[in-house]
Amino acid sequence: MTSYSPLVGLPADTYESHGFLFHSLGDKYLRAVAEVAHCTPVMIPSMVDALHLDQLLDHFDGLLMTGAVSNVHPPHYGEEPTADHEPYDHARDAITLKLIKRVIERGIPLFCICRGFQELNVALGGSLETELQRGEGRLDHRAPKSDDTDVRYGPRHAIAVTPGGQLEKMLGKRQTMINSIHRQGVKKLAPGLVAEAIAPDGVVEAVSVKGAKSFAFGTQWHPEYKAAQNPDSVKLFTAFGDAVRAYAAGRSEPARRIA
Repeated sequence: MTSYSPLVGLPADTYESHGFLFHSLGDKYLRAVAEVAHCTPVMIPSMVDALHLDQLLDHFDGLLMTGAVSNVHPPHYGEEPTADHEPYDHARDAITLKLIKRVIERGIPLFCICRGFQELNVALGGSLETELQRGEGRLDHRAPKSDDTDVRYGPRHAIAVTPGGQLEKMLGKRQTMINSIHRQGVKKLAPGLVAEAIAPDGVVEAVSVKGAKSFAFGTQWHPEYKAAQNPDSVKLFTAFGDAVRAYAAGRSEPARRIA
């Protein structure tokens, strides 16, 4: 008898090439889900006009919102777009901002990373600040200029973990080092979110959803990078995977079974 491998959906980024629109996902996110959370990753195409979201979510036991090159379009959080806010991915915005709300309402486990973290804040009524490095007293949160991914995704600065929060429970400590590969961050924290970690310059680096029915968490940094080799990342993806399995076990008839 085969065992059920819970399905985790990952909404795709989109890009145009030679007149065609392509949907894509980064390998590092897929591997973190498969190899550390021990779930089956499945791409969700960013084509909200062709999908019925509730029927789609009937098939999934968890959702992961990935990081991306693009940024959330500013009108989604009440600001005018400028060159500092670019580039955009309107097709991704159209599906992720709706998916996040439905996933939280349904109690499906949700893990949001980098752009996904910012999407979570925007979807719940928060706003974003662009070009953080220009602000007085701000760190430069952008990745160092290097062709070596280990350098770009290497530890950059410490974070203070909120005492008694969900992140402290997962990591078992109140401070850790993280990578930093972003130029936008939280400006106004959404009323439905709790800050779980703060950078030395006050930038929110991790959040949880107030009163969530299941795991509903976001990080501004990239725990998916070589996740199996980073003890903090292992704890985060293990917690997510455990929540996904618990959600799957609570369903009377899983939508599909995969060995």
